[in-house]
Amino acid sequence: MAVSREQKAAILEDLVAKFKEAKSIGFATTTTMTVSEFYELRKNLREVNATYTLAKKTLIKKAIKEALDIDLDLYTLEGQIGAVCSNEDAVAGLGKVNDLVKSSKWEKVNWASCIFEWELKSLEETKVIAGMPSRETLLSRMVGSLMSPLSGMARFFDAAAKEVETQGKTKVGELEVSKTEEKSEETKEEEKTEA
Repeated sequence: MAVSREQKAAILEDLVAKFKEAKSIGFATTTTMTVSEFYELRKNLREVNATYTLAKKTLIKKAIKEALDIDLDLYTLEGQIGAVCSNEDAVAGLGKVNDLVKSSKWEKVNWASCIFEWELKSLEETKVIAGMPSRETLLSRMVGSLMSPLSGMARFFDAAAKEVETQGKTKVGELEVSKTEEKSEETKEEEKTEA
């Protein structure tokens, strides 16, 4: 079905708007994807406020030039080109598509290049960027690292409270050290003096 000039202008205007507000744009080649596969891909991208848009290569090239003033050559790539626009987290949308690219059933999608931090990146750089953890993942890892010492201290206090309770004492300072614990402390002191 042929697309009229008015429809092309509307598509171009929509692409320019998407590219201007995107924090990163990934370009992927797609071949023989079904409607249900596109639905699954777009549903996964919506979770991280990202979009996947298919358009003609000429329209994508014009929209990138108009929105970001970057010259893009997609004509050497086979198949349709889809643009992954990440709007909140620059890596999240690329990561979602990368998960699908890596999975065995998604051999129909492959990376071509990306625009990250307003620079055109090569295929290898795109694969590295898409493989990075998202901002949300990094924040959760940081919180886990910060919570680890607190969790250890909480476990210590819990064990001490149980020990106080089992020995019938009222304070931790009143606890009696068992013979095995005394020996291990003596062994540690001997090792220190030998060193």
